[in-house]
Amino acid sequence: MKQHTFISLMKPVQDKMYRLALRLLVSKEAAEDATQEVMLKLWSRKEQLSSYNNVEAFAMTVTKNHCLDQLKLKQNNNLRIVHNNYECGESSLQHKVEVQDDLNWVQKIIAGLPEQQKILIQLREVEQYEYEEIAKMTQMNETAIRVALSRARKKIREEMTKRHRYGITSN
Repeated sequence: MKQHTFISLMKPVQDKMYRLALRLLVSKEAAEDATQEVMLKLWSRKEQLSSYNNVEAFAMTVTKNHCLDQLKLKQNNNLRIVHNNYECGESSLQHKVEVQDDLNWVQKIIAGLPEQQKILIQLREVEQYEYEEIAKMTQMNETAIRVALSRARKKIREEMTKRHRYGITSN
């Protein structure tokens, strides 16, 4: 495989790899490094890439595994999720502050979830992958993915409900 072919194959996936790395590693620099290292790993396997049915799924799996290895090595011990892709429809400053506050709370709740649930939330809710694709990336059964996502969503919902109830009673 020539460099041009590799770049055209991997360019559309590179942003998704970065977002997954950022979700897991938090630091932009660590995510950039991880993405670069994974791209080098993929380049070293460029001849085998054509044998994979879904190169994107393979690249995401390699990215996930690399990031988890980094976390295991404790090179990055700050697990905080930053997601700033939310666009506020209203122009009210107070509304924007409330929405940002809610997003921060959701990020904190997600940060407290088990690693597997964090990855699944990222892949399904942020990256919008189908269950079948997630199953290939994570090597999990689709039913197990649905159960884990359901539990993660339930935990987020319960924590946000508690937070809002607390806010109502404290006023």
